[in-house]
Amino acid sequence: MKNIMLVIEYDGTNYFGWQRQPKKTTVQGEIEKAIKIISNEEVNLMASGRTDAKVHAFGHVANFHFNGRIPPQNISKALNAILPEDIAIKLSKEVDMDFHSRYSARGKTYIYRIYNSETKSPVERNYSYHVKDELDMDKMIQESKKLLGEHDFIGFSSTNSSIKTTTRRIHDIKISKKDKIIEMEITGNAFLYNMVRIIAGTLVEIGRGRIKVPIDEIIASKNRDMAGPTAPPQGLFLKKVNYLNTKNFDEFIDI
Repeated sequence: MKNIMLVIEYDGTNYFGWQRQPKKTTVQGEIEKAIKIISNEEVNLMASGRTDAKVHAFGHVANFHFNGRIPPQNISKALNAILPEDIAIKLSKEVDMDFHSRYSARGKTYIYRIYNSETKSPVERNYSYHVKDELDMDKMIQESKKLLGEHDFIGFSSTNSSIKTTTRRIHDIKISKKDKIIEMEITGNAFLYNMVRIIAGTLVEIGRGRIKVPIDEIIASKNRDMAGPTAPPQGLFLKKVNYLNTKNFDEFIDI
């Protein structure tokens, strides 16, 4: 038996998120069906995390146990030949049996995209959050720096009773604008449910001038009502998953 790791890119527009669900089209479900076609094996993909409906990924990571004869590096080619056009396997390789895409992860990087224009964009509608109002970029950048470090981010999360702690560490946050597109890139050791989208929604409201309370005070309050709205899913992209403490890390970090 081999442990196979996949790095996956997908456009989430037509999917009910990553996780397999009865009678719904999901990214996990499509890949598992494709694996069965090429190998006649039913597998359970273990993912680095879940994404919601309409969320996208450049570097989602998953692994599965495989008894087939296809060389690990050729699994990606075989799957890409039959997967839908909006899902691609960027890399397939054999990893140690103790590698787990979720439990071995040491961090993630997300991108959130905003289309900042008075006029909507039909092309961008599935890949960004349309914000008509002029935004104060300097204020957004200034306040975003207060998110850095380790904090209890319960005020920036949706309800999830299964987690043991709401403390997370944000390593880096960058906000840039090119033409009408604003990108927020956030790297952290882990994220709470909807945390990135709530951070994005809060920073947009700060940029609009609707939220005047400093972000450090919102964090300290631990009050979800003080933060901004949850920004829509189509602007969110999982850029990559980091495996800093594994021997496999340097081989696929920049894919």
